[in-house]
Amino acid sequence: MMKMKNKKFTMVWTFLTIVFLNSSLLPIIQAEEVIPGVTEVTEVIPEVIEQKIVIHNVTFIDPKKPNESTIASLVITDKLFDSVTQDDVAVNLSDIIFDAQSGFILGSLKSGEIANFMILDEDPHKNIEALLDTKSHVLLAIRDGIIIRNNLKTESNISSTAPPKKKKTKRAGWIGYTPPQILLQSVYTSDSWNVYSNDYFSSLFVGAIALDRQKWFYQDAESELQVGDNSLFDGGEIRALRFGVGGALKFDSPWMYTIAGATNSFDKGFDTNTSDNVTFFDWRLDIPTAFNTTLSIGKQKEPISMERLMGMVFLPNQERSVVSDALLPSRNVGVVLSGRNKANTVTWAGGIFNDWLDDDGSIDENSTQFVARSTWLPYESEDESELIHLGFGYRYSNGKEEMRFASSPEFNLSPNYIDTGAIDAEKMSTYNYEASWRSGPYWISSEYINTNIDAPSLNTPSLSGYHVSAAWAITGEMRAYNKRSGTFSPLPVARSVEQSGLGAWELTSRWSVFDGNNGGISAGKTKIFSVGVFWWLTAKLNLSFNYRHIDLDRCSFISNNCDLQGTSSGMNTRILLLL
Repeated sequence: MMKMKNKKFTMVWTFLTIVFLNSSLLPIIQAEEVIPGVTEVTEVIPEVIEQKIVIHNVTFIDPKKPNESTIASLVITDKLFDSVTQDDVAVNLSDIIFDAQSGFILGSLKSGEIANFMILDEDPHKNIEALLDTKSHVLLAIRDGIIIRNNLKTESNISSTAPPKKKKTKRAGWIGYTPPQILLQSVYTSDSWNVYSNDYFSSLFVGAIALDRQKWFYQDAESELQVGDNSLFDGGEIRALRFGVGGALKFDSPWMYTIAGATNSFDKGFDTNTSDNVTFFDWRLDIPTAFNTTLSIGKQKEPISMERLMGMVFLPNQERSVVSDALLPSRNVGVVLSGRNKANTVTWAGGIFNDWLDDDGSIDENSTQFVARSTWLPYESEDESELIHLGFGYRYSNGKEEMRFASSPEFNLSPNYIDTGAIDAEKMSTYNYEASWRSGPYWISSEYINTNIDAPSLNTPSLSGYHVSAAWAITGEMRAYNKRSGTFSPLPVARSVEQSGLGAWELTSRWSVFDGNNGGISAGKTKIFSVGVFWWLTAKLNLSFNYRHIDLDRCSFISNNCDLQGTSSGMNTRILLLL
Protein backbone atom coordinates (compact mmCIF):
# COMPACT_ATOMS: atom_id res chain seq x y z
CA MET A 1 0.00 0.00 0.00
CA MET A 2 2.82 2.39 0.92
CA LYS A 3 4.64 1.69 -2.35
CA MET A 4 1.46 2.42 -4.32
CA LYS A 5 1.05 5.75 -2.51
CA ASN A 6 4.66 6.68 -3.22
CA LYS A 7 4.22 5.87 -6.92
CA LYS A 8 1.08 7.97 -7.07
CA PHE A 9 2.85 10.87 -5.40
CA THR A 10 5.79 10.61 -7.85
CA MET A 11 3.43 10.53 -10.84
CA VAL A 12 1.43 13.51 -9.59
CA TRP A 13 4.61 15.48 -8.74
CA THR A 14 6.19 14.84 -12.17
CA PHE A 15 2.98 15.62 -14.04
CA LEU A 16 2.36 18.84 -12.15
CA THR A 17 5.94 19.99 -12.63
CA ILE A 18 5.67 19.62 -16.40
CA VAL A 19 2.27 21.25 -16.54
CA PHE A 20 3.20 24.25 -14.41
CA LEU A 21 6.52 24.88 -16.08
CA ASN A 22 5.08 24.76 -19.59
CA SER A 23 1.61 26.23 -19.28
CA SER A 24 0.25 27.36 -15.92
CA LEU A 25 2.94 29.85 -14.96
CA LEU A 26 2.91 32.03 -18.08
CA PRO A 27 -0.74 33.19 -18.03
CA ILE A 28 -0.45 33.97 -14.34
CA ILE A 29 2.73 35.98 -14.81
CA GLN A 30 1.49 38.05 -17.69
CA ALA A 31 -0.95 39.76 -15.33
CA GLU A 32 1.69 40.40 -12.67
CA GLU A 33 4.74 42.63 -12.26
CA VAL A 34 7.82 40.54 -12.91
CA ILE A 35 10.61 42.59 -11.37
CA PRO A 36 9.99 45.83 -9.47
CA GLY A 37 10.31 48.71 -11.91
CA VAL A 38 10.19 46.45 -15.02
CA THR A 39 6.96 45.98 -16.98
CA GLU A 40 8.09 43.86 -19.90
CA VAL A 41 9.27 40.29 -19.34
CA THR A 42 11.76 40.58 -22.20
CA GLU A 43 13.37 43.55 -20.44
CA VAL A 44 14.38 41.48 -17.40
CA ILE A 45 17.39 39.92 -19.08
CA PRO A 46 18.52 41.73 -22.20
CA GLU A 47 20.51 39.89 -24.79
CA VAL A 48 24.01 40.64 -23.49
CA ILE A 49 27.00 38.46 -24.22
CA GLU A 50 28.27 36.53 -21.21
CA GLN A 51 25.64 37.91 -18.87
CA LYS A 52 25.00 35.77 -15.83
CA ILE A 53 22.14 35.19 -13.43
CA VAL A 54 23.55 34.16 -10.06
CA ILE A 55 21.08 32.76 -7.53
CA HIS A 56 22.45 32.35 -4.00
CA ASN A 57 21.04 30.15 -1.22
CA VAL A 58 19.22 27.56 -3.35
CA THR A 59 18.28 24.32 -1.57
CA PHE A 60 19.06 21.15 -3.54
CA ILE A 61 17.38 17.88 -2.51
CA ASP A 62 19.01 14.54 -3.22
CA PRO A 63 16.27 12.45 -4.94
CA LYS A 64 17.70 9.30 -3.36
CA LYS A 65 17.80 10.90 0.10
CA PRO A 66 14.93 13.42 0.26
CA ASN A 67 15.66 14.15 3.91
CA GLU A 68 19.12 15.51 3.07
CA SER A 69 19.73 18.86 1.43
CA THR A 70 22.55 21.17 0.37
CA ILE A 71 22.47 24.93 -0.04
CA ALA A 72 24.57 26.39 -2.84
CA SER A 73 24.62 28.99 -5.60
CA LEU A 74 23.30 28.39 -9.12
CA VAL A 75 24.76 30.10 -12.18
CA ILE A 76 23.07 30.69 -15.54
CA THR A 77 25.19 32.14 -18.37
CA ASP A 78 23.48 33.43 -21.55
CA LYS A 79 20.31 31.47 -20.70
CA LEU A 80 22.28 28.21 -20.36
CA PHE A 81 22.63 26.37 -17.07
CA ASP A 82 26.30 26.70 -16.09
CA SER A 83 27.08 25.30 -12.64
CA VAL A 84 26.12 24.76 -9.02
CA THR A 85 28.76 25.73 -6.48
CA GLN A 86 29.45 26.69 -2.89
CA ASP A 87 32.52 28.67 -3.99
CA ASP A 88 32.62 32.39 -4.77
CA VAL A 89 31.13 33.31 -8.15
CA ALA A 90 32.84 36.02 -10.19
CA VAL A 91 30.31 38.51 -11.61
CA ASN A 92 30.25 41.64 -13.72
CA LEU A 93 28.31 44.85 -13.13
CA SER A 94 25.74 43.80 -15.76
CA ASP A 95 24.99 40.47 -14.08
CA ILE A 96 21.86 39.85 -12.01
CA ILE A 97 22.03 38.43 -8.51
CA PHE A 98 19.22 36.93 -6.42
CA ASP A 99 18.90 35.51 -2.93
CA ALA A 100 16.62 32.45 -3.15
CA GLN A 101 16.02 32.53 0.63
CA SER A 102 16.81 28.80 0.87
CA GLY A 103 13.99 27.99 -1.55
CA PHE A 104 13.74 24.50 -3.09
CA ILE A 105 14.63 24.05 -6.75
CA LEU A 106 12.56 21.92 -9.10
CA GLY A 107 13.40 21.31 -12.75
CA SER A 108 16.11 20.26 -15.19
CA LEU A 109 19.75 21.07 -14.34
CA LYS A 110 21.93 19.85 -17.17
CA SER A 111 25.10 21.77 -17.88
CA GLY A 112 25.07 23.58 -21.23
CA GLU A 113 21.31 23.29 -21.76
CA ILE A 114 18.66 26.02 -21.68
CA ALA A 115 17.65 26.69 -18.06
CA ASN A 116 14.12 25.61 -17.10
CA PHE A 117 13.25 25.43 -13.42
CA MET A 118 11.37 27.04 -10.60
CA ILE A 119 12.22 27.69 -6.96
CA LEU A 120 9.57 26.99 -4.31
CA ASP A 121 9.37 28.26 -0.77
CA GLU A 122 8.60 24.76 0.55
CA ASP A 123 9.90 21.26 -0.11
CA PRO A 124 7.51 19.60 -2.60
CA HIS A 125 8.58 16.18 -1.30
CA LYS A 126 7.00 17.05 2.02
CA ASN A 127 4.20 19.37 0.97
CA ILE A 128 2.51 18.79 -2.39
CA GLU A 129 0.55 22.01 -1.85
CA ALA A 130 3.69 23.81 -2.98
CA LEU A 131 2.97 22.44 -6.47
CA LEU A 132 -0.81 22.77 -6.36
CA ASP A 133 -0.72 26.46 -5.41
CA THR A 134 2.20 27.92 -7.36
CA LYS A 135 0.94 31.46 -7.03
CA SER A 136 1.58 31.28 -3.30
CA HIS A 137 4.70 29.09 -3.28
CA VAL A 138 6.80 29.91 -6.38
CA LEU A 139 9.64 32.31 -5.54
CA LEU A 140 11.28 32.39 -8.95
CA ALA A 141 10.55 30.71 -12.27
CA ILE A 142 12.81 30.58 -15.33
CA ARG A 143 11.72 29.19 -18.70
CA ASP A 144 14.00 29.06 -21.74
CA GLY A 145 16.61 30.95 -19.73
CA ILE A 146 14.27 33.92 -19.10
CA ILE A 147 12.74 34.96 -15.78
CA ILE A 148 8.98 34.62 -16.19
CA ARG A 149 8.13 35.02 -12.53
CA ASN A 150 9.82 36.77 -9.64
CA ASN A 151 8.10 36.61 -6.28
CA LEU A 152 11.16 37.18 -4.13
CA LYS A 153 11.06 39.86 -1.47
CA THR A 154 12.20 43.28 -2.58
CA GLU A 155 15.44 43.19 -0.57
CA SER A 156 16.36 39.88 -2.22
CA ASN A 157 16.30 41.33 -5.77
CA ILE A 158 19.85 42.57 -5.32
CA SER A 159 21.81 44.62 -7.81
CA SER A 160 25.23 43.48 -8.92
CA THR A 161 26.88 46.12 -6.74
CA ALA A 162 25.39 45.08 -3.38
CA PRO A 163 26.18 41.99 -1.26
CA PRO A 164 23.33 39.45 -1.12
CA LYS A 165 21.89 38.80 2.31
CA LYS A 166 21.98 35.20 3.40
CA LYS A 167 18.97 34.13 5.43
CA LYS A 168 20.41 30.74 6.29
CA THR A 169 23.16 28.46 5.06
CA LYS A 170 23.94 24.79 5.45
CA ARG A 171 26.92 22.62 4.80
CA ALA A 172 26.29 19.05 3.92
CA GLY A 173 28.16 15.90 3.10
CA TRP A 174 30.60 15.67 6.02
CA ILE A 175 29.52 12.78 8.25
CA GLY A 176 32.27 13.06 10.88
CA TYR A 177 31.48 14.55 14.29
CA THR A 178 34.51 16.86 14.19
CA PRO A 179 34.12 19.47 11.41
CA PRO A 180 37.00 19.87 8.91
CA GLN A 181 39.71 22.08 10.44
CA ILE A 182 40.44 23.60 7.04
CA LEU A 183 37.42 24.58 4.97
CA LEU A 184 36.60 21.98 2.32
CA GLN A 185 35.00 23.79 -0.61
CA SER A 186 32.10 21.95 -2.26
CA VAL A 187 31.79 22.45 -6.01
CA TYR A 188 29.39 20.43 -8.12
CA THR A 189 30.91 21.44 -11.46
CA SER A 190 34.63 21.84 -10.92
CA ASP A 191 37.94 21.24 -12.64
CA SER A 192 39.99 22.56 -9.72
CA TRP A 193 43.60 21.43 -9.55
CA ASN A 194 43.19 20.18 -5.97
CA VAL A 195 40.26 17.83 -6.67
CA TYR A 196 40.61 14.21 -7.75
CA SER A 197 37.91 11.58 -8.13
CA ASN A 198 37.50 8.15 -9.67
CA ASP A 199 35.09 5.24 -9.27
CA TYR A 200 36.60 4.20 -5.96
CA PHE A 201 37.50 7.33 -4.00
CA SER A 202 37.64 11.11 -4.12
CA SER A 203 40.24 13.50 -2.72
CA LEU A 204 40.39 17.19 -2.01
CA PHE A 205 43.81 18.66 -1.19
CA VAL A 206 43.76 21.73 1.06
CA GLY A 207 46.19 23.96 2.92
CA ALA A 208 46.38 27.03 5.10
CA ILE A 209 49.07 29.48 6.15
CA ALA A 210 48.69 32.07 8.91
CA LEU A 211 51.29 34.82 9.35
CA ASP A 212 51.24 36.69 12.68
CA ARG A 213 52.79 39.96 13.83
CA GLN A 214 52.69 40.49 17.60
CA LYS A 215 53.15 43.84 19.40
CA TRP A 216 53.02 44.27 23.18
CA PHE A 217 51.75 47.77 24.02
CA TYR A 218 52.04 47.85 27.81
CA GLN A 219 53.42 45.85 30.75
CA ASP A 220 53.67 47.13 34.32
CA ALA A 221 56.45 46.28 36.77
CA GLU A 222 54.53 43.54 38.60
CA SER A 223 53.70 41.78 35.35
CA GLU A 224 57.36 41.85 34.37
CA LEU A 225 58.25 40.31 37.74
CA GLN A 226 55.67 37.57 37.11
CA VAL A 227 56.57 36.48 33.57
CA GLY A 228 59.57 38.46 32.38
CA ASP A 229 59.84 41.09 29.66
CA ASN A 230 57.04 40.63 27.10
CA SER A 231 58.73 42.91 24.56
CA LEU A 232 61.17 40.07 23.88
CA PHE A 233 58.26 38.33 22.14
CA ASP A 234 57.48 41.20 19.76
CA GLY A 235 57.81 40.18 16.13
CA GLY A 236 56.45 37.87 13.46
CA GLU A 237 55.95 34.15 13.12
CA ILE A 238 54.34 31.48 11.02
CA ARG A 239 51.42 30.73 13.33
CA ALA A 240 50.14 27.92 11.18
CA LEU A 241 51.32 26.14 8.05
CA ARG A 242 48.86 23.34 7.56
CA PHE A 243 48.08 20.94 4.76
CA GLY A 244 45.86 17.95 4.31
CA VAL A 245 43.63 15.79 2.19
CA GLY A 246 40.06 14.75 2.77
CA GLY A 247 37.61 12.77 0.76
CA ALA A 248 35.39 9.73 0.44
CA LEU A 249 35.81 6.02 -0.11
CA LYS A 250 32.92 5.28 -2.45
CA PHE A 251 31.11 2.40 -0.80
CA ASP A 252 27.30 2.27 -0.97
CA SER A 253 27.44 4.38 2.19
CA PRO A 254 30.65 6.37 1.63
CA TRP A 255 33.38 6.45 4.27
CA MET A 256 35.09 9.79 4.84
CA TYR A 257 38.80 10.13 5.54
CA THR A 258 40.99 12.97 6.81
CA ILE A 259 44.77 13.30 6.89
CA ALA A 260 46.18 16.65 8.00
CA GLY A 261 49.58 17.88 9.10
CA ALA A 262 51.48 21.02 10.03
CA THR A 263 54.96 22.34 10.53
CA ASN A 264 56.26 22.72 14.07
CA SER A 265 57.45 26.26 13.33
CA PHE A 266 54.70 27.96 15.32
CA ASP A 267 57.27 29.73 17.54
CA LYS A 268 59.63 30.78 14.74
CA GLY A 269 59.75 34.05 12.89
CA PHE A 270 58.60 33.77 9.29
CA ASP A 271 61.60 35.90 8.26
CA THR A 272 64.09 33.22 9.38
CA ASN A 273 65.52 30.32 7.40
CA THR A 274 65.35 27.76 10.21
CA SER A 275 64.41 24.29 8.98
CA ASP A 276 61.02 22.95 10.10
CA ASN A 277 59.81 19.56 11.25
CA VAL A 278 56.44 18.15 10.18
CA THR A 279 53.81 16.43 12.30
CA PHE A 280 50.48 14.84 11.41
CA PHE A 281 47.88 16.02 13.90
CA ASP A 282 44.79 14.46 12.23
CA TRP A 283 44.38 11.04 10.70
CA ARG A 284 40.84 9.81 10.95
CA LEU A 285 38.35 7.53 9.23
CA ASP A 286 34.61 8.29 9.59
CA ILE A 287 32.41 5.25 8.99
CA PRO A 288 28.59 5.46 8.75
CA THR A 289 26.96 2.96 11.09
CA ALA A 290 23.43 1.90 12.02
CA PHE A 291 20.67 4.32 13.05
CA ASN A 292 22.32 7.35 11.40
CA THR A 293 25.40 7.15 13.62
CA THR A 294 29.07 7.56 12.71
CA LEU A 295 32.13 5.73 14.01
CA SER A 296 35.31 7.85 13.91
CA ILE A 297 38.65 6.06 14.34
CA GLY A 298 42.11 7.60 14.60
CA LYS A 299 43.83 10.72 15.89
CA GLN A 300 41.18 13.38 16.30
CA LYS A 301 39.68 15.99 18.58
CA GLU A 302 37.94 14.72 21.68
CA PRO A 303 34.17 15.35 21.62
CA ILE A 304 34.05 18.12 24.22
CA SER A 305 33.68 21.94 24.01
CA MET A 306 32.39 23.77 20.93
CA GLU A 307 35.40 26.08 21.05
CA ARG A 308 37.73 23.07 20.90
CA LEU A 309 35.84 21.28 18.13
CA MET A 310 35.69 24.27 15.76
CA GLY A 311 38.74 24.98 13.62
CA MET A 312 40.87 27.72 15.18
CA VAL A 313 40.99 29.82 12.00
CA PHE A 314 37.18 30.03 11.94
CA LEU A 315 36.64 31.11 15.55
CA PRO A 316 35.55 34.70 16.33
CA ASN A 317 38.95 35.24 18.00
CA GLN A 318 42.44 34.44 16.76
CA GLU A 319 43.21 32.15 19.71
CA ARG A 320 41.12 30.02 22.02
CA SER A 321 40.37 31.12 25.58
CA VAL A 322 42.82 30.42 28.41
CA VAL A 323 40.48 27.94 30.10
CA SER A 324 40.08 25.91 26.90
CA ASP A 325 43.82 25.78 26.19
CA ALA A 326 44.75 25.04 29.81
CA LEU A 327 42.22 22.32 30.67
CA LEU A 328 41.45 20.54 27.38
CA PRO A 329 43.81 18.68 25.03
CA SER A 330 44.22 19.51 21.37
CA ARG A 331 43.88 15.97 19.97
CA ASN A 332 44.07 12.37 21.07
CA VAL A 333 44.09 8.87 19.60
CA GLY A 334 40.84 6.99 20.02
CA VAL A 335 37.41 5.92 18.83
CA VAL A 336 34.25 8.07 18.84
CA LEU A 337 30.63 7.05 18.18
CA SER A 338 28.29 9.94 17.42
CA GLY A 339 24.70 10.50 16.34
CA ARG A 340 21.65 12.74 16.53
CA ASN A 341 17.91 12.48 16.91
CA LYS A 342 15.49 12.49 13.96
CA ALA A 343 14.42 16.06 14.64
CA ASN A 344 18.06 17.25 14.44
CA THR A 345 17.70 19.03 17.78
CA VAL A 346 19.94 16.75 19.87
CA THR A 347 23.46 15.48 19.15
CA TRP A 348 25.54 13.07 21.19
CA ALA A 349 29.05 11.67 21.00
CA GLY A 350 31.17 9.47 23.21
CA GLY A 351 34.65 8.03 22.90
CA ILE A 352 37.60 6.33 24.53
CA PHE A 353 41.17 7.60 24.03
CA ASN A 354 44.74 6.57 24.76
CA ASP A 355 47.77 8.30 23.19
CA TRP A 356 50.08 5.28 23.21
CA LEU A 357 50.64 5.55 19.43
CA ASP A 358 51.99 9.10 19.82
CA ASP A 359 53.82 8.50 23.10
CA ASP A 360 56.27 6.02 24.50
CA GLY A 361 54.86 3.07 26.39
CA SER A 362 51.94 0.70 26.05
CA ILE A 363 48.20 1.25 26.44
CA ASP A 364 48.40 0.07 30.07
CA GLU A 365 51.21 2.52 30.86
CA ASN A 366 49.52 5.57 29.33
CA SER A 367 46.47 7.37 30.65
CA THR A 368 43.07 6.41 29.25
CA GLN A 369 40.30 8.97 28.83
CA PHE A 370 36.54 8.61 28.51
CA VAL A 371 34.94 11.65 26.86
CA ALA A 372 31.32 12.48 26.03
CA ARG A 373 29.30 15.47 24.81
CA SER A 374 25.66 16.20 24.09
CA THR A 375 24.02 19.30 22.62
CA TRP A 376 20.42 20.48 22.42
CA LEU A 377 18.54 23.10 20.40
CA PRO A 378 15.71 24.14 22.74
CA TYR A 379 14.63 26.87 20.33
CA GLU A 380 14.95 27.50 16.60
CA SER A 381 12.88 29.99 14.63
CA GLU A 382 10.87 28.84 11.64
CA ASP A 383 13.32 30.34 9.16
CA GLU A 384 16.30 29.02 11.21
CA SER A 385 17.77 32.52 11.51
CA GLU A 386 17.56 32.49 15.31
CA LEU A 387 18.44 29.66 17.67
CA ILE A 388 19.58 28.76 21.17
CA HIS A 389 22.24 26.11 21.69
CA LEU A 390 23.02 24.29 24.94
CA GLY A 391 25.72 21.70 25.49
CA PHE A 392 27.29 19.54 28.17
CA GLY A 393 30.55 17.60 28.10
CA TYR A 394 32.38 15.28 30.47
CA ARG A 395 35.97 13.98 30.45
CA TYR A 396 37.55 11.40 32.77
CA SER A 397 41.24 10.41 32.93
CA ASN A 398 42.64 7.60 35.07
CA GLY A 399 45.80 9.57 35.80
CA LYS A 400 48.48 7.04 34.87
CA GLU A 401 50.69 9.86 33.57
CA GLU A 402 51.71 13.16 35.11
CA MET A 403 49.39 16.07 34.41
CA ARG A 404 50.27 19.66 33.63
CA PHE A 405 47.98 22.61 32.92
CA ALA A 406 49.55 25.65 31.23
CA SER A 407 48.53 28.42 28.84
CA SER A 408 49.65 31.68 27.30
CA PRO A 409 47.30 34.71 27.69
CA GLU A 410 45.53 34.08 24.36
CA PHE A 411 48.56 35.34 22.42
CA ASN A 412 50.79 32.74 20.81
CA LEU A 413 53.90 34.93 21.01
CA SER A 414 53.95 35.13 24.78
CA PRO A 415 55.34 33.42 27.87
CA ASN A 416 53.00 31.15 29.82
CA TYR A 417 50.87 33.15 32.22
CA ILE A 418 49.28 30.00 33.67
CA ASP A 419 51.32 26.95 34.73
CA THR A 420 50.65 24.30 37.37
CA GLY A 421 53.88 22.40 36.81
CA ALA A 422 53.82 18.59 36.84
CA ILE A 423 51.05 17.05 38.99
CA ASP A 424 50.93 13.47 40.22
CA ALA A 425 47.22 12.65 40.47
CA GLU A 426 45.17 9.49 40.78
CA LYS A 427 42.40 10.64 38.43
CA MET A 428 40.77 13.72 36.95
CA SER A 429 37.22 14.72 35.97
CA THR A 430 36.35 17.68 33.73
CA TYR A 431 32.89 19.20 33.23
CA ASN A 432 32.07 21.51 30.33
CA TYR A 433 28.91 23.63 29.91
CA GLU A 434 28.00 25.53 26.72
CA ALA A 435 25.37 28.13 25.84
CA SER A 436 24.99 30.08 22.59
CA TRP A 437 22.46 32.41 21.00
CA ARG A 438 22.51 33.35 17.35
CA SER A 439 20.18 35.69 15.52
CA GLY A 440 21.15 36.43 11.95
CA PRO A 441 24.54 38.21 12.00
CA TYR A 442 24.68 38.29 15.83
CA TRP A 443 26.23 35.48 17.83
CA ILE A 444 26.86 35.22 21.58
CA SER A 445 28.61 32.11 22.90
CA SER A 446 29.85 31.06 26.32
CA GLU A 447 31.48 28.11 28.03
CA TYR A 448 32.33 27.15 31.60
CA ILE A 449 34.89 24.42 32.37
CA ASN A 450 35.73 22.87 35.73
CA THR A 451 38.41 20.24 36.36
CA ASN A 452 38.57 18.32 39.64
CA ILE A 453 41.99 16.75 40.30
CA ASP A 454 42.22 13.82 42.71
CA ALA A 455 45.63 14.70 44.21
CA PRO A 456 45.52 14.41 48.04
CA SER A 457 49.03 15.83 48.37
CA LEU A 458 47.71 19.09 46.83
CA ASN A 459 44.42 19.12 48.80
CA THR A 460 42.49 17.86 45.74
CA PRO A 461 42.44 21.15 43.79
CA SER A 462 39.77 22.32 41.38
CA LEU A 463 40.68 24.49 38.36
CA SER A 464 37.97 26.40 36.53
CA GLY A 465 37.21 29.21 34.13
CA TYR A 466 34.78 30.59 31.58
CA HIS A 467 34.50 32.87 28.61
CA VAL A 468 31.70 34.92 27.04
CA SER A 469 32.16 35.90 23.39
CA ALA A 470 30.14 38.16 21.11
CA ALA A 471 30.37 38.52 17.33
CA TRP A 472 28.59 40.78 14.85
CA ALA A 473 28.88 40.31 11.10
CA ILE A 474 28.39 43.93 10.10
CA THR A 475 28.02 43.00 6.41
CA GLY A 476 25.00 40.82 7.29
CA GLU A 477 26.30 37.27 6.89
CA MET A 478 25.12 34.54 9.24
CA ARG A 479 27.13 31.61 10.55
CA ALA A 480 25.35 28.34 9.76
CA TYR A 481 24.72 25.85 12.55
CA ASN A 482 26.00 22.31 12.02
CA LYS A 483 23.26 20.04 13.37
CA ARG A 484 25.44 16.95 13.09
CA SER A 485 28.12 18.18 15.49
CA GLY A 486 26.42 20.99 17.41
CA THR A 487 28.93 23.63 16.24
CA PHE A 488 28.86 26.76 14.10
CA SER A 489 30.31 26.90 10.61
CA PRO A 490 32.78 29.51 9.31
CA LEU A 491 31.47 32.97 8.49
CA PRO A 492 30.34 32.87 4.84
CA VAL A 493 31.32 35.54 2.35
CA ALA A 494 28.24 36.85 0.56
CA ARG A 495 30.19 38.94 -1.91
CA SER A 496 33.97 38.94 -2.04
CA VAL A 497 36.24 41.78 -3.12
CA GLU A 498 36.86 39.79 -6.31
CA GLN A 499 33.17 40.31 -7.08
CA SER A 500 33.32 44.05 -6.44
CA GLY A 501 31.95 43.49 -2.95
CA LEU A 502 33.12 44.36 0.56
CA GLY A 503 33.89 40.81 1.64
CA ALA A 504 32.62 39.75 5.07
CA TRP A 505 33.39 41.95 8.10
CA GLU A 506 32.99 40.71 11.67
CA LEU A 507 33.49 42.62 14.95
CA THR A 508 34.16 40.46 18.00
CA SER A 509 34.81 40.69 21.72
CA ARG A 510 35.46 38.23 24.57
CA TRP A 511 35.66 38.27 28.36
CA SER A 512 37.76 35.36 29.62
CA VAL A 513 38.47 34.27 33.21
CA PHE A 514 40.61 31.43 34.55
CA ASP A 515 41.26 30.51 38.21
CA GLY A 516 44.27 28.27 38.76
CA ASN A 517 44.80 29.18 42.42
CA ASN A 518 43.07 26.44 44.38
CA GLY A 519 44.02 23.79 46.93
CA GLY A 520 47.78 23.37 46.87
CA ILE A 521 48.14 24.85 43.36
CA SER A 522 49.07 28.46 42.56
CA ALA A 523 49.04 28.38 38.77
CA GLY A 524 47.65 31.92 38.42
CA LYS A 525 44.37 33.70 37.89
CA THR A 526 43.72 35.66 34.68
CA LYS A 527 41.08 38.10 33.49
CA ILE A 528 41.34 38.96 29.80
CA PHE A 529 39.26 41.35 27.70
CA SER A 530 39.61 41.03 23.92
CA VAL A 531 38.28 42.94 20.92
CA GLY A 532 38.82 41.96 17.31
CA VAL A 533 38.15 42.85 13.70
CA PHE A 534 38.01 40.11 11.06
CA TRP A 535 37.85 40.85 7.35
CA TRP A 536 37.26 37.97 4.96
CA LEU A 537 38.21 39.51 1.61
CA THR A 538 37.27 36.21 -0.03
CA ALA A 539 36.35 32.80 1.34
CA LYS A 540 40.08 31.97 1.27
CA LEU A 541 41.76 35.21 2.41
CA ASN A 542 41.38 36.84 5.82
CA LEU A 543 42.97 39.80 7.62
CA SER A 544 42.35 40.14 11.36
CA PHE A 545 43.36 42.19 14.39
CA ASN A 546 43.01 41.13 18.04
CA TYR A 547 43.69 43.44 21.02
CA ARG A 548 43.81 42.07 24.58
CA HIS A 549 44.02 43.62 28.04
CA ILE A 550 45.31 41.06 30.59
CA ASP A 551 45.23 41.03 34.40
CA LEU A 552 47.25 38.31 36.16
CA ASP A 553 47.16 37.42 39.87
CA ARG A 554 50.06 35.08 40.60
CA CYS A 555 53.44 34.65 42.22
CA SER A 556 56.55 35.16 40.11
CA PHE A 557 57.93 32.29 38.04
CA ILE A 558 61.36 33.93 37.87
CA SER A 559 61.89 35.22 41.45
CA ASN A 560 60.65 34.78 45.00
CA ASN A 561 58.13 37.62 44.75
CA CYS A 562 54.53 36.71 45.51
CA ASP A 563 51.09 38.33 45.83
CA LEU A 564 51.65 40.11 42.51
CA GLN A 565 48.90 41.59 40.37
CA GLY A 566 50.26 42.40 36.95
CA THR A 567 48.71 44.13 33.95
CA SER A 568 49.69 43.94 30.29
CA SER A 569 48.19 44.52 26.87
CA GLY A 570 49.01 43.91 23.23
CA MET A 571 47.72 43.29 19.73
CA ASN A 572 48.27 40.62 17.11
CA THR A 573 47.78 41.04 13.38
CA ARG A 574 47.16 37.97 11.24
CA ILE A 575 47.00 37.25 7.53
CA LEU A 576 45.35 33.92 6.73
CA LEU A 577 45.38 32.26 3.33
CA LEU A 578 43.50 29.05 2.57
CA LEU A 579 44.97 27.17 -0.37
